[in-house]
Amino acid sequence: MARRGKKKGRPISGWLVLDKPVGMGSTEAVSKIKWLFQAEKAGHAGTLDPLASGMLPIALGEATKTVPYVQDGAKIYRFTVAWGQERSTDDLEGPVTKESDQRPSEAEVLALLPKYTGVIMQTPPQFSAIKIAGERAYDLAREGETVDIPPREIEIGRLDLVEHDADHTVFEVECGKGTYVRSLARDLGRDLGCFGHISELRRVEVEPFTPEDFVTIAELEAARFGEKGDEGSETVDEVEKPVDFGSIDALLVDTSAALDCLPQIAISDDAATKIRLGNPVIIRGRDAPVEAEEACATARGKLVAIGAIEQGMFKPKRVFAG
Repeated sequence: MARRGKKKGRPISGWLVLDKPVGMGSTEAVSKIKWLFQAEKAGHAGTLDPLASGMLPIALGEATKTVPYVQDGAKIYRFTVAWGQERSTDDLEGPVTKESDQRPSEAEVLALLPKYTGVIMQTPPQFSAIKIAGERAYDLAREGETVDIPPREIEIGRLDLVEHDADHTVFEVECGKGTYVRSLARDLGRDLGCFGHISELRRVEVEPFTPEDFVTIAELEAARFGEKGDEGSETVDEVEKPVDFGSIDALLVDTSAALDCLPQIAISDDAATKIRLGNPVIIRGRDAPVEAEEACATARGKLVAIGAIEQGMFKPKRVFAG
């Protein structure tokens, strides 16, 4: 019987709120962060295209269990639409498919914004990760196929015009899960009769994180290597000497930050031990909720579990290492 290999990396947990640069893919960014922290496990909470910059929350270790809560959070993007051309990818990457000499006035753009605010139906781009008959839409699009992607319901909290000139308009949008900003640019251009595509895109916020949480690759490398800089080693096995990770670990946001949207229940150390063994516990305290589909239990400020509260009992569903 084969022996299971020993996990490589450190059992470090927390959120790294990366300010992803243009040109770096989300998967590449996760690999880079996992290597810098020499973490056992890492994942991100929502893909950001290589041509986009900005907030890419990356979960390490136990924080990967909280990824769905960040994926469901509201997001804020600032983006520039270049008028006059529609492209196959709805951004700068694809070839031009439609052109127009017409350009919208600022008043025309402003008059259209209410149509794109609130709960609306949106058709994702041809180049998207939507699955069609088991295949990714972008794979089919790269093969030259035009696929019929059904529209779906999304929610846009606000869509503001920030700047406008003859050929470009800068917007800021606050939106919910599943919104494609590239589709917004495409649809705005079609409605205005001039066509349009994204020429610049930056994700400013992903709830519950804010720009104050941003960390750049340069800051991470400085914290990890100090004055020596990136020595180019990309595997845990190649690091021969013990490394002090204190500086880089200090850049992490606590795992529990992703669960601010849930009711918070403070429990005793004894209760935490029982919960980590999978046992329910009675919730005490005058302000403790009697019922909750999901709640977050903490002991001494540390995350213990996510669970349900039923008839005054906390029943763990997902437990976190102490």
